[in-house]
Amino acid sequence: MVHDTSSARPVVLPADPGWQARGRVIAGGLSGALGPAALRIEHIGSTAIPGMAAKPVFDLQVSVGDLAAAAALFEGPLAELGFRRSPYERDHVPAGSGDDPARWGKRMWWLRPEDGAGEAVNLHARVAGSPNERLALLFRDWFRAHPGAVPAYAAFKRTLAGAVPDVGTYADVKDPVVDLVVTVAEPWAAETGWRP
Repeated sequence: MVHDTSSARPVVLPADPGWQARGRVIAGGLSGALGPAALRIEHIGSTAIPGMAAKPVFDLQVSVGDLAAAAALFEGPLAELGFRRSPYERDHVPAGSGDDPARWGKRMWWLRPEDGAGEAVNLHARVAGSPNERLALLFRDWFRAHPGAVPAYAAFKRTLAGAVPDVGTYADVKDPVVDLVVTVAEPWAAETGWRP
């Protein structure tokens, strides 16, 4: 049994050095369950960044060729693993980008083990080559390449978690800050030749 935690208070924990290895294990298990429609599965988000404080939830991204077709194929295997489909089908479009929101579509499932046994997971399915697929990877990789920036962002997240009533508000307030990080990360990507 799983439960949605969007109305729960956010909890941000100190970095756990085991998160990256556990994320790889979860990704490997999902790859076997989802089959060839999952072009790539990657551990993203704060638990994928060494030294970063994070909510105790593993964000994983599955890159797909066709969002609707992949979502239909994934529904059964994910339900068998205890995942539930989220109603959210679009990511936040960065402020000032002027991008078409339709390009930021996704499908999402979440797993919240009721008894605390096992990991909490958010699985984001995004189209390979889409701007939201790229943003998730750029955000992760920029922080990995700039460990000196991790403490400030972690402190922001801890402060925010203590100031808002629920995870939904936490995410809404954090989105514009992610936009700012990506604004700094884009020149780095261009200078280094970074590619997802």
